Amino acid sequence: MVEKLTDAARAALVDLLPAWSFAQQAEGGLDAIERKFVFKDFAAAFAFMTRVALLAEAHDHHPDWSNVYNRVSIRLSTHEVGGLSERDIKLAEAIDMIG
Repeated sequence: MVEKLTDAARAALVDLLPAWSFAQQAEGGLDAIERKFVFKDFAAAFAFMTRVALLAEAHDHHPDWSNVYNRVSIRLSTHEVGGLSERDIKLAEAIDMIG
């Protein structure tokens, strides 16, 4: 069963995932983290998205994201708990390894 992060675990994200920030107001009011990536061109951005898609499938946890030319924005939240969970941390860490 997936559980929402405690306040202490949520606060620790600042040090654990320094490249990520808390989303202002995630869609649907969910607590979320987000990160923006910039690549040299569209092909590089799309290749990154493909790698993230494979990670997401492997983690059975899928991001909310967008792509405009060489920019990719990723937002992570666990809809079933109405906020952040360990699933978001694990996927963010995996994304950081390929980003």
